[in-house]
Amino acid sequence: MASETVQPGYQFASDNTSGICPEAWRSLVEANAGYAAGYGDDPWTDLASNMLRDLFETDCEVYFVFNGTAANSLALSSLCQSYHSVICSDVSHVEKDECGAPEFFSNGTKLLLAPSDNGKVTPDSVIEIVRRRTDIHYPKPRVLSLTQATETGTVYTVAEVAELCRTAHDLGLKVHMDGARFANAIASLGVSPKEVTWQVGVDVLCFGGTKNGLPIGDVVIFFNWQLGEEFDYRCKQSGQLASKMRYLSAPWVGMLTDNAWLTHARHANEAAARLQSRLSRVPGIEILFPRQANSVFVSLPAAWQQQLRDRGWHFYTFIGSVGARFMCSWSTTDAEVDALVADFEKLAGYR
Repeated sequence: MASETVQPGYQFASDNTSGICPEAWRSLVEANAGYAAGYGDDPWTDLASNMLRDLFETDCEVYFVFNGTAANSLALSSLCQSYHSVICSDVSHVEKDECGAPEFFSNGTKLLLAPSDNGKVTPDSVIEIVRRRTDIHYPKPRVLSLTQATETGTVYTVAEVAELCRTAHDLGLKVHMDGARFANAIASLGVSPKEVTWQVGVDVLCFGGTKNGLPIGDVVIFFNWQLGEEFDYRCKQSGQLASKMRYLSAPWVGMLTDNAWLTHARHANEAAARLQSRLSRVPGIEILFPRQANSVFVSLPAAWQQQLRDRGWHFYTFIGSVGARFMCSWSTTDAEVDALVADFEKLAGYR
């Protein structure tokens, strides 16, 4: 893990700000030795794809893309026609932070927003949206999109995903899972990846690697091969077919070897747990959502926000005027967590 030195201006804003984990870096260096065929016809891409099939214990279709926006948008567009709609949480990333990419790549598929409880949608909310209207003037619901872990740092249980998938399939919907922090969700749940995906009805998963220590790149995994038909053409048309594909796929080999992906996700979750535990004892701080993955959301007075930033801390404030998110990564150290908490305590008059 990272050294115990606290660097000035440390980033708690996002796990995107962390560097490349050593396992991914080693594989990237090895893949860089010599020549390899382009566009995915290289041994690294083949090996990473088969390792993912082994991880999920099923014969799935695997595609490597540059980022999560492409993964989500192209996956959703493969499940919809332009006159369809996607049901998602009102705080989901595909709604709030994709700059209209799902609508763009699907030629106009509409997002229908379900109210969320701690970031989670419920079967009842999905049923209500589908049955709200059935006439030809309404964009026909076709997909349920779930985020695991959610934007508020909570995690759907296996039973919750299973119930949502049953509800969706009974209503004629396919199920897409935005797994930008899927590794953190698995670390939190303590289950195998298959138990919360294809075994309970998830049709396609966007498995995030960038936030878990990769330099770049996420994976789109179709558990239903038929749904991924001609997806390679979508990747090419959208500029997501890497000519030197091995530089996207090789880091996954390192991450998947000896479950490094899970080790790093557990570390990030544990760092967030340490941060949440200590912040919960600081007067003036309110924990906004249950801490189940690698983020801590707190209600933070505006004056404190500025003072923390003046001290060099980076974090996001996008939930109301006082809601702040502190995100831990694979490289977050105890010393960094403790230094942040110490500054909180100074603001509260502890020190």
